[in-house]
Amino acid sequence: GQCVLWKENACCTANTSMEAHQDQSYLYNFNWDHCGVMPEKCKRHFIQDTCLYECSPNLGPWIDQSDVSWRKERILHVPLCREDCEQWWEDCQDAVTCKVNWHKGWNWTTG
Repeated sequence: GQCVLWKENACCTANTSMEAHQDQSYLYNFNWDHCGVMPEKCKRHFIQDTCLYECSPNLGPWIDQSDVSWRKERILHVPLCREDCEQWWEDCQDAVTCKVNWHKGWNWTTG
């Protein structure tokens, strides 16, 4: 899948790579389709982002210490190519989410 870019030098397992492509993945207990079906052309950008976060051996300069209960590190300020950013916007501009901030405020009690 989309994690193939890191196949020869990855910091993730094949299982993690496979899970990154699932709509309902154990990686973050998160469903891409949490507010309706996310278009495939949009979803591929989020999957690519997950692959980068989970598999890239080159994120050292962007690792930031975090002090939250569910993680101790986060990746912050990774540069994106302008073309990639513009394509991500183009592919996702009609998609919807029902969350203002995906990084906090989730109610996980119902799964």
